[in-house]
Amino acid sequence: MAQALDYHVTVCDPREEYAETWDVDGTVLDRGMPDDVVISMNLDPHSAVVAVTHDPKIDDLALMEALKSPAFYVGALGSRLNSEKRRERLALFDLSQAEIDRLHGPVGLRIGSKTPPEIAVAILAEMTAVRHGVDLKTVGTDASKQVSLEGNQEVCITTTA
Repeated sequence: MAQALDYHVTVCDPREEYAETWDVDGTVLDRGMPDDVVISMNLDPHSAVVAVTHDPKIDDLALMEALKSPAFYVGALGSRLNSEKRRERLALFDLSQAEIDRLHGPVGLRIGSKTPPEIAVAILAEMTAVRHGVDLKTVGTDASKQVSLEGNQEVCITTTA
C-alpha cells in the first residue's frame, strides 16, 4: 500500500523467524537492531518511521532515535494506554518534551480500523496528511481540503515489524 503512494519502504526486524518468510517485492528488509538502523539511515525531513511490533525492547529505542531526527513523521502502533506508557518510558531517556510530543500514537487516523489493511490505510492517511501539512484536527472538515499542491517528494518509511 505504501509503495502505491510512492513511499520507499524499509522494514527493520532483527527477529529471525520473520526474515525467513519475508517476500515483499520493492521493499528492503534490514535485520539490524531498529535503533541502529534508524541512526544509519540518516533520516531527513522526507523520512517517516512507524513502529509496529508492540515490543518495547524493539520499538522504544528506534522511536527514541527517530524522535531526535528531522523525520516528518514518527508513529507507533498501540492502544491509547500503551501509547501513554510509551511516552512515560521515553521521558526517562534523553528526549525533550517537544521531541516526545512529535510521536503519533496511537498511530493512524481514527477511522475505526480493525483489520491489518484498514490499519495500514489509517496510518498512511495520517502520514500523508502530515506530509502535506494538513492540521490533523481538521481532517474531515472543509479546512483540510485546502492542502498544498507541492509534495510528491520521495519519502522513506522505516517500520519495525
